[in-house]
Amino acid sequence: MITAHTDVIGSLLRPPELLKARSEVTAGRIKQAAFKAIEDRAVDKVVALQEAVGLEVVTDGEMRRLSFQSQMTEAIAGFGEYDLNAFLWGDWRGDGGAGNLSLERPKSLGVVGKLTRKRHLSAEEFTYLRARTTRIPKITLPSPSLWTNFWSPEYSLPAYPTLDSFLADAVDILRDEVAELVRLGGTYIQLDAPHYPLLLDPKTRTFYEEQGWCLDQWLDRGIEMDNAVIGDFPEVTFGFHL
Repeated sequence: MITAHTDVIGSLLRPPELLKARSEVTAGRIKQAAFKAIEDRAVDKVVALQEAVGLEVVTDGEMRRLSFQSQMTEAIAGFGEYDLNAFLWGDWRGDGGAGNLSLERPKSLGVVGKLTRKRHLSAEEFTYLRARTTRIPKITLPSPSLWTNFWSPEYSLPAYPTLDSFLADAVDILRDEVAELVRLGGTYIQLDAPHYPLLLDPKTRTFYEEQGWCLDQWLDRGIEMDNAVIGDFPEVTFGFHL
């Protein structure tokens, strides 16, 4: 007999209250504690929603993140200046009222210093979620080779002379994060790797290959790095988001 479960793969929509609060805390108009309370309420609501529809696995909806991958740039020093466009650049197609959107990669984007942990990426997300559900709590982490986007021949060479040296540090940080989540009781971790199918797009593939690896290397070495992050935790389920 085949059994299946359903769970949320990506981010849930942030409510207007949370979007407004993020802008206000960035501008210094509200205190961090007030912002945290609004974040907490947003997480509580999406957890209740997932439980109400019967999901066996729940996430916090990535309510605390600017982007699904931004917990890395927020927790780790060295990435330099960035905004939401660092994660959104490219060509987007929408229907109905959404329309199309094309964003250029920010010209100043690039890791500028050795990656240094300021805090764990998702430990707070996990412990808060774990305390508010009886279902299986899932945390998502970015695939290490996704961070190629932040390596720049123009800005990164003093810290990381090669792409490989940069991604090696990203692997170490993410592998340590998995170990910490497992120590805290995590049993379901998802790696987000949307860049793999995007390699089918000639424009995106050109960008990635210009960073130094051919298409076959991106698949072989990228998967090798993913496996290094996953490590050896047989009691943990690892999901993979393409």
